[in-house]
Amino acid sequence: MKEYKFEKYDLLLSYNPCDIFYHFNVSEMHGLNLNDCIKHENSRDSAYIAGWFNISPIDGKPFVFINLTRCVDDIRTTGLIMHEMSHLYWDLNYDNLKNKEEEIITNAEEETYKIINIIKSIL
Repeated sequence: MKEYKFEKYDLLLSYNPCDIFYHFNVSEMHGLNLNDCIKHENSRDSAYIAGWFNISPIDGKPFVFINLTRCVDDIRTTGLIMHEMSHLYWDLNYDNLKNKEEEIITNAEEETYKIINIIKSIL
């Protein structure tokens, strides 16, 4: 598991989606569980977790997890990251969503570009 700590959230990257449970030292978290993860095939076409935005059970900080196995090409990687960044920025701006739509989407887009560059350096 690679971890990048940013001001507003932590980015977690791994080829194994079950690593998220090991990282937080839990067997169940936010409705998902390690046993189901272990049983599920992890391939470029299917995974128990492809990407995941949620809140750390340890320190309450938001995290974004990206399953690198699902980063099969630039288009799918960008879509996956944009999806999770949209969840993140939606959550970070929940109290004032109506007036911040463009800012939220732009922030998610900018974070997507940053994460794409990190993943491209790994793959």
